[in-house]
Amino acid sequence: MPTIMFGIIVLVLVLWGLNGFTKVDPKKLLQVARPAGGIGALGVAAFLGIRGHLEVAIPLGLFGAGLLGWGPFASTGIFQRTRKTPGQASRVRSPVIEMELDHDTGAMRGHILAGKHEGASLDTLEVTTLLGLLAEIDPESRALLAAYLDRREPGWREHAQGDTGASNGPLRSGKMTEEEAHQILGVQPGASADEIGRAHRALMKKLHPDQGGSTYLAAQINEAKEVLLRRHR
Repeated sequence: MPTIMFGIIVLVLVLWGLNGFTKVDPKKLLQVARPAGGIGALGVAAFLGIRGHLEVAIPLGLFGAGLLGWGPFASTGIFQRTRKTPGQASRVRSPVIEMELDHDTGAMRGHILAGKHEGASLDTLEVTTLLGLLAEIDPESRALLAAYLDRREPGWREHAQGDTGASNGPLRSGKMTEEEAHQILGVQPGASADEIGRAHRALMKKLHPDQGGSTYLAAQINEAKEVLLRRHR
């Protein structure tokens, strides 16, 4: 009985300590706390197993193995909370259009900021209406709308009539601000170089021209990364 109580107390202390780590700074402590907790749990499980208290040793061992990434419980446990982050979104704004990209799903949404369709969601407008809009708006907005059409109607360029001017060249005028860069990468002010790099890689996987993405948006993502990494050099 004393040995069983000892095992239970150790397990409670391990859980309490790891939970405290997640409250302090889970991102920085994850690499240390997870293996340390796993090794500690396995050590106690081995001790209890030798003493014959398998009813405590087995679940504790499975818990420790899960923390170390072993076995069927590797993707669950208290550390799963540190992996889950709120859905990130990137926002790119031009004089006429604001576009939002969901990092998780790759879904692209946007709305009109100015003109006769001001306030309208792009999803609610017919493709023919959007094609007509291409010839009326500024080059930067045109490139952004073309990127949206590439996602919504991949074959639109083949059926577009006349010169819409949907160029993929560099169209931004002026320098990108840090605020714009944060919105494009979907990271918070003060983000670390690692966070910036991860956001950049995730977006490029979805928006790089080689992956069927847009040259314009890829250029915006690259520029945003450079702007935010300057303060880390």
